[in-house]
Amino acid sequence: MATETLNKRSNHCSTGEVDGTGSAISINCGFKPLFLQVFNVDGNCFASHCFFEADAAMQKTVDSGAGTCDVSYVTSDGITLTANGFSIGADTDLNVSGEELQWVAFK
Repeated sequence: MATETLNKRSNHCSTGEVDGTGSAISINCGFKPLFLQVFNVDGNCFASHCFFEADAAMQKTVDSGAGTCDVSYVTSDGITLTANGFSIGADTDLNVSGEELQWVAFK
C-alpha cells in the first residue's frame, strides 16, 4: 500500500498507513512533527519519537510473546524528522517487509 494520509484535523494531527519494506520509508504528512508514533500492527511493535531526539532514534516497545514487553531506546535505523514529515528507518522489528505500519503525527 502506498503512503496515504487518512485524516487531517486543522493541520495539527495527521494519520496514515504504509506497508513495511525493510528499507527506509519517507512519509509526507505536511509538517515537521513534534511527536509521532508508528505501530506495526502485524508484528506487535510500536515506536515513538519526539522532536528533541536525535535523528534515527526512537523508543521502541516489542511484544516478546512471553507475556512481557521489551522496551529499548534505539539510536540507528529508527525515526528521523524531516521538514514535511518523517522517515522510518530499516529497524528489523518495526519496518518489516509486507507488515502494515500505522502512524500518527502531531504538530
